[in-house]
Amino acid sequence: PKMIAGDVLRDAIAAVATRPFRMEPYFNPGVWGGQWMKQHFGLPNEAPNYAWCFDGIVEENCINLEFGGEIIKIPANNVVFSKPHELLGEKVHGRYGLEFPIRFDLLDTMGGGNLSLQVHPLTEYIQQEFGMHYTQDESYYILDAGDDSVVYLGVKNDCDKETMLADLDAAEHAGASFPVQAYVNAFPVQKHDHILIPAGTIHCSGKDTMVLEISATPYIFTFKLWDWGRLGLDGQPRPVHLAHGKRNIQWDRDTDWVKAQLLEQAHTVSRNPDYEIEQTGLHIREPIITFRYTVRTACPVIMDDSVQVLNLVEGERALITSPSNAFTPFEVHYAQTFIIPASVREYCIIAPDDDPVILICAQIR
Repeated sequence: PKMIAGDVLRDAIAAVATRPFRMEPYFNPGVWGGQWMKQHFGLPNEAPNYAWCFDGIVEENCINLEFGGEIIKIPANNVVFSKPHELLGEKVHGRYGLEFPIRFDLLDTMGGGNLSLQVHPLTEYIQQEFGMHYTQDESYYILDAGDDSVVYLGVKNDCDKETMLADLDAAEHAGASFPVQAYVNAFPVQKHDHILIPAGTIHCSGKDTMVLEISATPYIFTFKLWDWGRLGLDGQPRPVHLAHGKRNIQWDRDTDWVKAQLLEQAHTVSRNPDYEIEQTGLHIREPIITFRYTVRTACPVIMDDSVQVLNLVEGERALITSPSNAFTPFEVHYAQTFIIPASVREYCIIAPDDDPVILICAQIR
């Protein structure tokens, strides 16, 4: 057991809210899990696979604080509860209260299988049925991809709603196989694509894809529609939530709509010899806005009164520095997620080695 004086701990939490920080990750296997994270992160081989990495979920992750050589582990949410103005910013705190509305996690299907075909609840549905303030809007940023990687997204043009629902019902109750390809689009994806997924859009990642999931997530509200006829790691069928799911599928989000609204939406905001800034999303229905920074030397960033969550999606390492030396330089490594509190206000992204680095950054609009 370890003990620390309350005032010392409160001072440490206050300090966290003034500088970039990273949370302690944890990894879980899954029925569709892959091998990419094992290979890139040096994870133990005992698990058959790793499906998820959770290192950007404030409600679930911990922060390690060092005091005199001893590590004290605290829930990251303590920073939200103790210093909401400094961490979130006035704009975000005013809208979300004591909730952290941005979530990053990794989904590994490299050498694994497809995620379950799923949909997330519309805002009014999650409010009326579950009493939550906001819903699970999300996106897939493709960290890596195989030659045949796809994302299933939206229904096909002229999809017959009643026939599709009947086939889903037969798959759930009669053991039939659901003909996904007949109803749902499968779009090829490659590294650094950003796929936008507003709530109500039927979707899932295909196999051989490494996804950085960027979402606004109050909790886990995933309505599974079809799980490819497989069993979970425990040998039991995984739950399907067709009754909820069919009340949230947006049937007008078909092939044409998805191509126009959810794919290839990145556009350049600023470009010079030192860096390029692109806005990659999210969809106008989603509260998060995302920017991709490609940095060759250094890139100054002025924050917009919103906490930011970032991930280094290309490059071995990057440095985050303060132009006023308000915090010590913060080093981040490939595929790591980290948080920059709104109180930081401005910072600089440095590419410390010979090669450019790329970061994806999410904040509230």
